[in-house]
Amino acid sequence: MTTPTDRTGATPAHTILILGGGPAAFRLVRALTERGPAGQRITVLMDEPHAPYDRVALEQLFEDPDRDLTLGDGTLWEHPDVTLRTGTRAVRLDREHRTVTDQHGETHPYDELVFATGSRAAVIPIPGSDHTHVFRGVDDVRAMVREVAELTERLGRRPRAVVVGGGLLGLEAAQGLQHVGADPTILDVASWLLSVELDRAGGHTVNDLIRGTGIGVECGAFISSVNLDPAQRVVSVSLAQSLGDESQVRSVAADLVVMAAGIRPNDELARDAGLAVGARGGITVDDHCRTEDPHVWAIGEVADILGRTWGLVAPANAMAEAAADNLTGGDSAVANFDVTTRLKFSGVEVADFGDRLGTTPDCLEVVYSDPVRGIYQKIVTSRDATTLLGGVFVGDVSPFDSLRPLLGRELPAEPSAYLSASGGAGPGDIELPDDAVLCSCNNVDFGAVRSAVDAGHRDVASLKACTSAGTQCGSCVPMLEKTLKQRMAALGLSVSKALCEHFEMSRPELYEAVRVAGLEDFEAVLARFGTGPDGCAVCKPTVASILHSQVHAYSLDGGRGTLQDTNDRNMANMQKDGTYSVIPRIPGGEITSRKLAALAAVGEKYGLYTKITGAQRIGLYGARLEQLPQIWRELVAAGFESGSAYGKALRNVKSCIGSSWCRFGVQDSVALAVDLENRYRGLRSPHKFKFGVSGCSRECAEAQGKDVGVIATTNGWNLFLGGNGGSNPAHGRLFAKDLTREELLRYVDRYLMYYIRTADRLQRTARWLEELDETYGEGMAHVRRVIVEDSLGICADLEAEVERHVAAYEDEWAATLADPARMRRFRAFVNEPEGDPADEAARMYVLERDQIRPATREEVSESEAGRGHRVLVSGARIPVGQP
Repeated sequence: MTTPTDRTGATPAHTILILGGGPAAFRLVRALTERGPAGQRITVLMDEPHAPYDRVALEQLFEDPDRDLTLGDGTLWEHPDVTLRTGTRAVRLDREHRTVTDQHGETHPYDELVFATGSRAAVIPIPGSDHTHVFRGVDDVRAMVREVAELTERLGRRPRAVVVGGGLLGLEAAQGLQHVGADPTILDVASWLLSVELDRAGGHTVNDLIRGTGIGVECGAFISSVNLDPAQRVVSVSLAQSLGDESQVRSVAADLVVMAAGIRPNDELARDAGLAVGARGGITVDDHCRTEDPHVWAIGEVADILGRTWGLVAPANAMAEAAADNLTGGDSAVANFDVTTRLKFSGVEVADFGDRLGTTPDCLEVVYSDPVRGIYQKIVTSRDATTLLGGVFVGDVSPFDSLRPLLGRELPAEPSAYLSASGGAGPGDIELPDDAVLCSCNNVDFGAVRSAVDAGHRDVASLKACTSAGTQCGSCVPMLEKTLKQRMAALGLSVSKALCEHFEMSRPELYEAVRVAGLEDFEAVLARFGTGPDGCAVCKPTVASILHSQVHAYSLDGGRGTLQDTNDRNMANMQKDGTYSVIPRIPGGEITSRKLAALAAVGEKYGLYTKITGAQRIGLYGARLEQLPQIWRELVAAGFESGSAYGKALRNVKSCIGSSWCRFGVQDSVALAVDLENRYRGLRSPHKFKFGVSGCSRECAEAQGKDVGVIATTNGWNLFLGGNGGSNPAHGRLFAKDLTREELLRYVDRYLMYYIRTADRLQRTARWLEELDETYGEGMAHVRRVIVEDSLGICADLEAEVERHVAAYEDEWAATLADPARMRRFRAFVNEPEGDPADEAARMYVLERDQIRPATREEVSESEAGRGHRVLVSGARIPVGQP
């Protein structure tokens, strides 16, 4: 076919039309813009009104329905060659004229057409199915969240949710529904959950673990109808003994039903246009992703390739990359796909890869199973136990990172060495071959990572940006970091754990050295363990934090004030305009009307901006340095104390309203939150940390996203550790269940002090646990051994350190106000005479002939440019030197 020309005789741009806007389409467009020639035109038509987003992360919307899941940073859709049309559904394909018509009647011509239309949730055709939800897109999740809230309000109890399907989507939906306040039950026709991914033994282990989280599981259950009341509201579902057998039917109560029983390719447009489809759906393509029509392609879940459709990230990415290469003159074919799975549901971890079911003829299965501990590990090898064919891990997935890259290769150790749950020590610190895949999502091998290190990318962040490894699901990041360290060592580069140029020790090593030596000031620490006459911006605040954790004295005495940054020195966070914030502690979010009135009065008096912060506190913003003591004098008199919002310390303990007020609460979460905050207030640590206490499993305090999370049960408290928010969030890990209050406090005491002793500088609890994962195989198991079993024999010492902190605690601002020497820190000028801080005029001065006199009120009003600026009316400004 000849290339068409327009009426001017010019050759129009080569047009690639992409139908669908999921992750596969996103990956294709990105690859095309990186490889394609100038002048190509890429148009994307997608049915949904949202820009392409990460469907793999849909379950995050249960925690925050407004969370932005947009793929990339948005700049891809600003590329001059790319046009994105959201809310545009293709309804007709004319292959002869190479055009696609959308639902608005607009025609879109193409030179090459790529189907990336993905799939839709399968809805079982039974009575009442039109009253069910599906779990497939952003709007689906938001609809479920809204209905759970409405049902809770209408019914006055937790709604009963039935999730049909026990695969990946079903488990994610059930976990999300439980998070937003429903009581879910999973129904599946198979005998165990995740029947596609797991063998029988692993699946039954998952069944038990999921039931242990409070989610109901009914396997071998065939749903036959969704039953409605006269108002057309869901009241139950009917279950048959087997498919099509209505002789014995029983009912299960339900208030809403979610269909998560598989997916169906969105291939209707291709079918109508006469393109071949697979026996079970999906547009048939060759190994180059091309259909029988040489100008039509298909990628992702809608493509039937290598004999089947694929519903995972890695195959979709591989197809997108191959299609992009072929569309820009290359010749790429796909031969196979990595179908690795690594999941975490409600604290239950599952991982598998390769021939997980042991279907290879004459293969060998090496198995460890401990139903009591909820652990199942299986390695599949060749008959001679040398070649790795696959693996399944439930409950303890620590061998996964080391084994998966060895798929199809000779094992460097006996298979049983990898069964960590049975005491296997692993093969040691081996290097994997260059052509072994490190990141299966993006098909990045170890060689590419090592080459990037050789080229100068010497940290994980730059490696991720350079190679794209670890940027999709993130499960390979520990291996990425390990490979980085191995390569640097191979290059003769020091993989130093030194704190800085002044201290060769790491922070944990220095913490222990200072503790054993009993040192109490920076100079002594530097002289004993460091080098040089002075420290730096890294070691000074680190040593200050170590000393504060051990000395339990006023944080700025003993020369410690000069070690810290502006915020710590002034006990307030500096804002962008040079003013400071004032954030009193409000333990557990509980506050009296009198204290609210005091905050309002202070805010009004000093003209401060007032805001309820994300930490369940009330922040006052816009205070000048010299105003801080007087503001705090009034707040301390009203019963407030410092919230330590400026320090690497406990920030807050977030709480729901608990059993005192909430009809769902089963424990007094407020009282516990107040006690926890008062116990650990002011405790300095390597990084800030936060608590959350929820009075029931509805989890209104979002405890599982906190460094220490506590959730009430009818039998006590469940303790979660290592959750973090921020730019790199992490879900808390379940540490112990149904604890008494005394057990809870004991474990938290030990945990915090062990973290403070052993974490690296500025290392959050989530990253610390991840490092322990790499060191010990399963970080939480190590922490349990240390703080429950006292494997290191230090628990009594850890508890004693907390008790010393509790006994020695004093509010920093109250201590400052009581000491005139400490108050000098808050003068704005070194040559400022003493005056009445309550008198605004007495705190502004005029310099005349080397003499200072108080400014008049008229001079103050004329000279002060605006709120937040401290000035001398005339003369030079002399800043205060902080002692």
